[in-house]
Amino acid sequence: MSDQIRVRFAPSPTGYLHVGGARTAIYNWAFARAHGGKFLLRIEDTDAQRSTPENTQQILRSLAWLGLDWDEGPTLDGSSRGDFGPYLQTERAELYEREFKKLQDAGLVYPEGDSAAWRFDVRRAWPERTIEFDDLVFGHIVVERDQVEDFIIKRSDGSPIYHFAVVVDDANMLISHVIRGDDHLSNTPKQIVLYRALGYRIPEFAHLSMILGDDGKRLSKRHGATSVEAYRGEGYLPEAMVNYLALLGWAPDGKTTLFARETLAAKFKLDHVSKNPATFDAKKLNWVNQQYIKQMGASAFVDAWWPYLIKAADAEDWQLPDPSARREWYEAMYALVCERIDTLAEAAPKLAYFFSGDHLAMDERSVQKVLRGGGGDNAAANAAAAKNALEAQKAALAALGSADWTLEPITAALDDALAKLALKPKLFWQPLRVAVCGNMVSPPLNESIALLDRVLVLTRIERALQLVD
Repeated sequence: MSDQIRVRFAPSPTGYLHVGGARTAIYNWAFARAHGGKFLLRIEDTDAQRSTPENTQQILRSLAWLGLDWDEGPTLDGSSRGDFGPYLQTERAELYEREFKKLQDAGLVYPEGDSAAWRFDVRRAWPERTIEFDDLVFGHIVVERDQVEDFIIKRSDGSPIYHFAVVVDDANMLISHVIRGDDHLSNTPKQIVLYRALGYRIPEFAHLSMILGDDGKRLSKRHGATSVEAYRGEGYLPEAMVNYLALLGWAPDGKTTLFARETLAAKFKLDHVSKNPATFDAKKLNWVNQQYIKQMGASAFVDAWWPYLIKAADAEDWQLPDPSARREWYEAMYALVCERIDTLAEAAPKLAYFFSGDHLAMDERSVQKVLRGGGGDNAAANAAAAKNALEAQKAALAALGSADWTLEPITAALDDALAKLALKPKLFWQPLRVAVCGNMVSPPLNESIALLDRVLVLTRIERALQLVD
């Protein structure tokens, strides 16, 4: 075995890449990068009944989205150079058969009854009473050999069982460190016996504690989204996901919360990994993602947001202005929402009034409370105030020509109208916000008006006046 650090991520394509699997991949990738080693990807697809090509492809998409590049594998163009594909266990049948023959010749396997399956003889392969190993996270582990039963290593159809294939693969890929979830901790004694029986050097093991939901139970679908692709679909940034998942059991110094992928790759150490279960905190993930949105800048925001905006536009039948012709217009929206959203998918609903044209949806509760007075003894007076405010605002904005349709003149005109009416600010601004944006809660109002078409704003104010009447 080479002295170089070599690790692997080996998912089974029987479902989507879970956030727990993604964290394992992140730790393997970071460990390899921190030590100048190699990170390999192997798809463990020997379970023909449950493995699918579609699941393999979503695993590859998820890893690529997270930015976890691997270093070896079959070249996709068949040459000695180029992009690497993952190793597939289904393409390594000859290797497994050759190594199985070694065990068979040594008398360490026997048939499983009348079937064509084969079991491995643990006691014959390991005469010692205990199986011991040092786990880099959980410390020294001792297992009584008699607690490890003989186990099947070859199915009746000739395909290898997980325990056998993983040992053969890791040894032949020169894996130096096996970093995986602690659900595999109980499998390790079996695999150690196989390593020695086949004459392989035993790698270092590091088992990662499980990820729990906020109820203290293992994270699952009942806690909400758990797959990487689901979080991508909801508008989380890959940098934020890597940052947050890395924190579930590891920290660079005990106090730093936000760090770039490059920092993780430089500072990751297994001795900083906790053996205590980590709790997946959706609120903390949202906070981390929000910080990355606030730091990304307008140009990067538009590029990242665009697929989510298109999806919203298709659902709402919006006509989106050409981004190549209106790039600055789209980028100006970033400042309106960057501190008001946790995910990219939340931006389009908050900015819907920019894209709905003459079909702005008016929130009925806002209309009743703000434009029609809200009921009660002051309803008539509040409705009258709303009407006065809207009429004054329409006149002030109509007096501005297209050349003056910018933030400073708009703000000055509206402030002057407010001063002349002597209304309370709330009674002045809320009717305008409902008229222009459709509800009482929206991004900054004057900045929004400056980005909207002048005629459209005046038309919306007129519509609101009709609702008051």
